[in-house]
Amino acid sequence: MPVHRKPSPAIEQVPGHPGRIRVRDATAPAIRRGTLLLAAVLAGCVATPREPSAAAAAAGPRTQQEAAALARRAAREPDPSIRTRLWLDCASAAHAALDGEVALPDAGIALADHCSTRALLDLFRRHPGGWQPGRRRIAGRELELRIEGASPMARGAYTITPAQDVPVPPGWDFRQPGFGLPLVLRADRCTDAPDCALYTPEGIYRWATAWIEHGDDVPVVRIVDPVATPSTTVGGRGMRLSFDAFSSYWKGAMASRLPRLGVYGLLGGDGIGRRAGAYLLTDYDPRKTPVVMVHGLGSHPIIWAELSGAIWADPVLRDSYQVIHVVFQTNAPLLVSRQRVRTYLDRMWELLDPEGDDPARGKMVLVGHSLGGVVARLLAVDSGRVLWDAAFTVAPGQLHGAAEDVAAIQDIFLFDPYPGVCAVVMLAAPHKGSPAASGFAGRLARALVARRAPEIQALKEVTLAHPEDVREEVRDSYRFARLDSIWTLRAPQPVRRAGESLLPAPGIRYHTIAGDLHGQGGDGLVPLESALLPGARSTLVVDQGHTLYRDPVVIGRVLEILREERGLPCAGAADPGNTADAGDAARDMPD
Repeated sequence: MPVHRKPSPAIEQVPGHPGRIRVRDATAPAIRRGTLLLAAVLAGCVATPREPSAAAAAAGPRTQQEAAALARRAAREPDPSIRTRLWLDCASAAHAALDGEVALPDAGIALADHCSTRALLDLFRRHPGGWQPGRRRIAGRELELRIEGASPMARGAYTITPAQDVPVPPGWDFRQPGFGLPLVLRADRCTDAPDCALYTPEGIYRWATAWIEHGDDVPVVRIVDPVATPSTTVGGRGMRLSFDAFSSYWKGAMASRLPRLGVYGLLGGDGIGRRAGAYLLTDYDPRKTPVVMVHGLGSHPIIWAELSGAIWADPVLRDSYQVIHVVFQTNAPLLVSRQRVRTYLDRMWELLDPEGDDPARGKMVLVGHSLGGVVARLLAVDSGRVLWDAAFTVAPGQLHGAAEDVAAIQDIFLFDPYPGVCAVVMLAAPHKGSPAASGFAGRLARALVARRAPEIQALKEVTLAHPEDVREEVRDSYRFARLDSIWTLRAPQPVRRAGESLLPAPGIRYHTIAGDLHGQGGDGLVPLESALLPGARSTLVVDQGHTLYRDPVVIGRVLEILREERGLPCAGAADPGNTADAGDAARDMPD
């Protein structure tokens, strides 16, 4: 069972939600104090001069009282264009006033933040698209837009959305309070380099934080990456920036067709196949450990939304890990799915680190759910001849058939641990199969699931030409290519049954998380016995159904594992410089 640790001083658990965190910040009390003083200023409790005209405001008011007067005018102004202009003037004025003597510095900072936020909300709600660095005239005011730390994968103009306008699910609070307005930046994905394909085709979505400063001659809208630039100086005081770790991802997820494509892919639709691959959710960092998340049967990577957000919201984990989502078509047999995911990872590393010497390449953590959990385990094992001998009557080097067919079959059945895998976390994974795959629902699903995996054609050709080389238990399935993901998850299936004995290689740490819904002995699809593995570094059983990846306790446990992994070596993983997945020793082993 997991060992619960005290959270980092920078974060705290959300009461009643063990898997959810929020960030504590010393900036927040200053903002709260300033807000109380600001309320007094705006209510007129602090004496102010006559409210200036808009023309005078544009000329650059220099006092906190003048800025407060502009704020009061803006709050009463019904015309959207005039209101935006007043908020812009207020923000610029309040920031300028902080450069001089300020009687109430907390109130001055809060006023600058308040006016800036209101101005930016008006700006980006009324004019969300077409933003590029440089000068632009809006609401009768010229302003300068600066974007610092923009993604090198983004192309063209930005669409900018206030993060608070993204309708995230209730309770998914991954926001850090502070100075500035959290935003979502969206731009087209680049197409001028091979590694552009490692980012989602919906576009480049990135978190950002913005505020308005008083420029030399026009207001300046500063937009920064709050991770790369976590604080700024306001009125001579260091202020931590506000930060929304999740809305940028969720905005992209809402634009994605993956939830539909995942089901259609199980039924043979080609859409998910065209999208298949490994995708980075943030810009690649060669020093950060990849957390590779693999979804389950008929599913899609958006199931990992809350876990991904929890990692991004934790400053320690965010600085240590980068999240990678795998998309794959789940209608293929289990070993073919493993081969495909391996190919996607190979392609990713060929583009990101062709020399194989980045620290990120030397240590990976795999997280898989359901079928994806079994695939993750198989990426961490040495197959030897265990799977081969369950399917064939001859040694690997003695299989008859066309050379290309024999090579393709060997590549499916003989493999080593994937280079760089150091830890595996498996959620609700049917390592010993699932009765559901053999029941009526499973048979009905198999009748609907398309059998189009081209990788199994080699099995068909060899079995038709040399049936004596194939064991009788699987001969008909191979001869007629009656293979799919559901068939290979049946408990009696010979190759799957043989694979039960394959545990992650020595030195690769593994953890199992399983559901025991209302004490019924499983999660409704996967029996508890099937989801647990001997020798696991930790085991967690929760009172949840098969979609336990949403459970706060499960998410909290995965975060604990990641914190623990930060300080552990990657012992026993294969050499990242050698990506061959050959199982050469098993090929050459005599019968």
